[in-house]
Formats: sequence, C-alpha cells, structure tokens
Amino acid sequence: MQQSTINGLRAGFAKDIETEIEKAFAQPDTVPDIETELKDVYKPHHFIPTVTESSSEKRYIDAISDGLRKAMQRYPNLVLMGQDIAEYGGAFKITQGFVDEFGKERVRNTPICESAIVGAGMGLALNGYKALVEMQFADFVSSGFTQVVNNLAKNYYRWGQPVDVVIRMPAGGGTGAGPFHSQSNEAWFTKTPGLKVIYPAFPADAKGLLLAAIDDPNPVMYFEHKYLYRNISGSVPDGYYTVEIGKANIIQQGTQASIITYGWGVHWAMEYAAKHPEQSIEIIDLRTLQPWDKQTVEISVKKTGRVLILHEDTLISGFGGEIAAYIAEHCFSYLDAPVMRCASLDTPIPMNKALEDQFMAKNRVEKMMEKLLMY
Repeated sequence: MQQSTINGLRAGFAKDIETEIEKAFAQPDTVPDIETELKDVYKPHHFIPTVTESSSEKRYIDAISDGLRKAMQRYPNLVLMGQDIAEYGGAFKITQGFVDEFGKERVRNTPICESAIVGAGMGLALNGYKALVEMQFADFVSSGFTQVVNNLAKNYYRWGQPVDVVIRMPAGGGTGAGPFHSQSNEAWFTKTPGLKVIYPAFPADAKGLLLAAIDDPNPVMYFEHKYLYRNISGSVPDGYYTVEIGKANIIQQGTQASIITYGWGVHWAMEYAAKHPEQSIEIIDLRTLQPWDKQTVEISVKKTGRVLILHEDTLISGFGGEIAAYIAEHCFSYLDAPVMRCASLDTPIPMNKALEDQFMAKNRVEKMMEKLLMY
C-alpha cells in the first residue's frame, strides 16, 4: 500500500473521530434518574407463555437435551458451542446425535479455552445469532470470567446492544468428583448486574426454563445439577414450552415454617418434609436466582413467621445471605424467629464420599429445622 493511501486513510479516520467527538460533546448533560438506570441493565423482554398438551416421563438430563433440540429446530440462527459437544455428544452426552441432525456449522467443538468460547459466543450474538455455550463443568467458567462479568453482563447497559448468549453450567456435588468439578458457584454471578441466573430442580422446569433462557435476549447463566441428571425423573411437556424467568414455585403449602431453596436443595427439603408429616412446612423452589421472586418469598414468610434458607453452596457469601438480608429488612415484623441458613461447609468439596457427605448442607437440615422450630 502506498504511503499516500495510508495518509488518506488516517486523515479520513481522524475526521470521522472528530465528528463523533463533537456530537458527543454537543449532547446535553445527563440528568441522573434511578428508575432509568435500573431499566437500562437488561434489554426489555416480554414473556409470552407457551404450552404444550402432551407430556412424557423424562430424566432431568433428557429434558435438557429435549429443550436444546426444540430450540435448535425453532431458531435456525442458534449455534451450540463447547468442548467435545459435536461427534462425542459432550461430557454428559446431552448433545449426542445433534451434529448429525443440525450439522457441524451449528454444533461446534471448541478448544479448551473458556474465555475464547464465551468471546466467540458474544461475537455471534453481536452478529445476529443466538449462542449457547456449554461449560464442560461450571467450575472452569473461571477461565472465562472476564468475558462473562464484564463483557456479556455490561454490554447492553454500556452500548444498548443486547447479547443473546446462554451459558450452560453443569454444577454441584454428590458424584465424588472432588473440588474442581463439583462447585456450586452460582453466587459468583448473582451479584453481577446484567446477568440472569437460573437453577432448576425438576425436569419440566429444566426444559421450560432453558427454552425461556434461549428466548430471552439477555445473557443467562443456566445452572444444571449433575447429580440430578440421571437421578430425577418427572413428567415433561413434549413440545416447545417455556417457564417464566423470575417466578418461584410453591412445592407444598405450610404454616409452621418456610424452607426457601433451589437446585438439589429442593429435594432435600422435600425429603425432610416427608420424614416429618407432623410439621406444616412450606417449600419454595426459587428456580431463578437473578431475578428472584421476592413477592412469593414475602407472602410465605408473612404466613409462617419462620424461615430456613437452604442451599448446596458454602455458607459465607452464598446466595442465601442475600435472601436472609432481604427478609430481615422487609419482613422483620412478621418473624417469630431469626432467619436461619443451612449451607455446606466453608471448605472446598472433598472427593472422599464420607467427607463429601459431611460437607453437604443436607447433613445439617434436621438440626437447623429443630433449632428454628424451637423458637
């Protein structure tokens, strides 16, 4: 390229930059408004319920796979990306057969480089695609952390440009996989404005919330519990249907105490309630952690006056702390006992089965409920 051409390009760029700077400086000063700021965090999305009449018994893992297939059929611009998700079908075989059905252009193997995978997903979204990224294990999203919490989360607030990316996060313990493949790391993301965080406990919710996440134009962290994959089954609608993000589910009504939980914790709560039919326990499955259903929680707390917040994550800075703080601030006059939390030990997750069982919050539900009900 001749020097004169280079000089011409530079002059053109400089002129364009100066023109845009002048436009920016000509704008009126910003008038701070809290409501406006809060509305600028997420691209508005109007949820339209979709239902399907027939249903089949499916495992949790199969409901997720079915949801992905339905989404791929509905959205020709949806691209799946992850380590070994094509011919091999992924570490958990959730995408097995997808590459034959949808082709390698839409079901893409990636290098072991989480930051590059998330960045590529964002690039696709900026160019009119829907991107779904699979973390082989939720633990390793840390390698792509900047891409998630700075780039995906803040893009709409900063530029008004939505980023239509869902990140699937196989998480949780119970499988003896040790400290690097078993974490419940949802709290890494619930405090980041711009991200939505989902954590279903049942097959029907797993499918419906996954499809709702893919419909949503905002970035979504979609947690799926590895232990539940092949250990939980339930009736799942066959067609394309969605479950509203941000709406909790009341698993059972009660008057003595409320257990507020999500993920595997929902099943622990149900086991406890079944073991103690003499107690009137209300169980709230949050399903979504960002946004979370404050209204349903408030109604339950005002009814029972006692609250146990149960989750698999460690106690310190776990998401239960946010729920407890909200209840203390907004429902204090209705409480008959302190808000209590039941969580896992503040250690990494051991690989040894006996140590892992000791680590889990499930090991302390009985003791905490006894303490709560004594007030």
